[in-house]
Amino acid sequence: MKVIAILLILVGVAGIFLGSMMFGDIGLACIVGALAALLSGIGFLMVSRKV
Repeated sequence: MKVIAILLILVGVAGIFLGSMMFGDIGLACIVGALAALLSGIGFLMVSRKV
């Protein structure tokens, strides 16, 4: 569970970085997807600490 959380956080950070280099709607969609991955990674990390 921790591995999935760390991978999601890494993908989220990389997606935000790459999304900032893109133009228009594609960049916005990339950033939204990256934020979703980042938030779910943080959620998985919080749950794995409680379990």
